[in-house]
Amino acid sequence: MKLITRNTDYALQALCYLSKHREVVTVDELVKKLGVPRPFMRKILQRLNKERILGSYKGQGGGFKLAVPPAKIFIIKIMRIFQGKVGLNGCFLKKDICPNKGRCVLRKKIHAIENNVVKQLREINIAALI
Repeated sequence: MKLITRNTDYALQALCYLSKHREVVTVDELVKKLGVPRPFMRKILQRLNKERILGSYKGQGGGFKLAVPPAKIFIIKIMRIFQGKVGLNGCFLKKDICPNKGRCVLRKKIHAIENNVVKQLREINIAALI
């Protein structure tokens, strides 16, 4: 099980880089500095732009720049953008309908762990990572 997917990881790297540089940064610069494949980086930046975390600038000298201060960009939000709801609590039997769902002791314990993980992730922002 991976808590953070590849796209989320790339997005966090890009956001940290953009936070450090504060000016408009080209896709090519991000690809070169971070070693992320160009198609992935473009899709990630476009998605962050759509979510209004980044601003995009066209033309000569164009690229992307943070639209939100690093202290207001939390990891949990980036994870939800690229991964959906953070969840650790899928049944290990991989069944859609589990007859023990309401009384499963393991499920309750994992749910408590999941809540703690989400709480911790809500407190980590990009500013803390740079």
